[in-house]
Amino acid sequence: MNRFWFLFRSTAVRLSALYILLFAICAATLVIYVTAMSQRLLTGQIREAVQQEVDQVKRAYDTGGINALLRSMERRSRQPGANLYIIAGPSGDILAGNVASVQPGVFEETGWTSVPFFYQRYAESGLDRRHMAIANIFVLDNGLRILVGRDLGEPERFRVLVRQALMVALAIMGLGALIIWFGIGRNALKRIDRMSGASKKIMAGDLSQRLPVGGSGDEFDRLSVSLNTMLERIEKLNEGLRQVSDNIAHDLKTPLTRLRNKAADALDTDDAEQRRIGLEGIISESDQLIRTFNALLMISRVEAGSAAAEMSTIEISAIVADCAELYEPVADEAGLTLTAEVEPGISIQGNRELIGQALFNLIDNAIKYSVDCDGHGQIVIKLARRTDAICLSVADHGVGVPADKREAVIKRFVRLDESRSKPGTGLGLSLVEAVMELHGGTLELSDTNPGKEEGRGLTVTMSFPAKPA
Repeated sequence: MNRFWFLFRSTAVRLSALYILLFAICAATLVIYVTAMSQRLLTGQIREAVQQEVDQVKRAYDTGGINALLRSMERRSRQPGANLYIIAGPSGDILAGNVASVQPGVFEETGWTSVPFFYQRYAESGLDRRHMAIANIFVLDNGLRILVGRDLGEPERFRVLVRQALMVALAIMGLGALIIWFGIGRNALKRIDRMSGASKKIMAGDLSQRLPVGGSGDEFDRLSVSLNTMLERIEKLNEGLRQVSDNIAHDLKTPLTRLRNKAADALDTDDAEQRRIGLEGIISESDQLIRTFNALLMISRVEAGSAAAEMSTIEISAIVADCAELYEPVADEAGLTLTAEVEPGISIQGNRELIGQALFNLIDNAIKYSVDCDGHGQIVIKLARRTDAICLSVADHGVGVPADKREAVIKRFVRLDESRSKPGTGLGLSLVEAVMELHGGTLELSDTNPGKEEGRGLTVTMSFPAKPA
């Protein structure tokens, strides 16, 4: 019994039972309706046939009298599948006909019998051999009563046949429901159990677990894919949070130590000029820390999608042209040449401020790592439309980034040994990647001059999805 209630707690079992009950009710209702309509139709046809027989018997009596009536009824009663023909006296005693006896009280009324009655045929005895019929009774001038009726065995057999068909249909349906439950329901329950097991491991802290995907593409697979995508996102955010915590503890230790040392030196000196210089250094270090935390805050907001509500149709060609014009004097002051190859009239769906900030970071990095490359001080900004994307690239001829370290430099606070002497926080490319993820695009790093060791440079390409027509 407990096993039964445990199974009935399953949604699949409850749905199967509900469908069986619903189908049984509908099938029973349909069978009752069809049976009633069919029986009514058959009864109507029987009444019509009996009425025609009555009319013919009356005509025989009107034309030939009692003798013609007897001959007509005798001839009709001998035909295959004959109706019921009875001639009874005024008191209801059967005088002639093809019926041995009828239910008492049948001849007390004339016209159609109000309800079916029982009768017995010749050579039959016992209540189990009784048959049911309906009849039309009329009275002759001499008081004789004439009964013309029809056996109701055919409608009864039809009703029994329909009832048997209903029972067979219900049995087949029940067997089919069991087969479906064992074949599909149990499989669904096993999949749910596997999902529950994976969910328990996830709740225990193992975010590397994923819900099983069967590959059938059904509702369970779509749910698992959606939840797995969510879990990957959560795992990535947790990994980013862990990395940020570790990087903050490691990379901010040095500037905080310098800040403390400069504050201690300012307190130890009595020279006003040295104290002023020390305070200016403290302010500079504090500004750098503020910029670092602002960059971290912006990356977190972008990765959380908080800027998604500010998406709009923007003309990226104008943004790139403005950024190039703004940075051209900065590049010229550093002894570099900045050129922009911008295809006009390109629009995308995005956030103007974030795209501008990402482009500023790329141009700033390009200038920063190209100033020491004599003869290669050229920075090229390109914007062009491709088949399915809008590509924005910033190319320089600086030291470049080795292919095996390009994935690492995108992470927060990661700075290669060649860039340790340059000012910065190691968050620029992390912000650019977060902006591209928000816009549904991709970020790609490649060599500007492949195959060269000196001045191979770095080309950073941001690929935005083409705006739908």
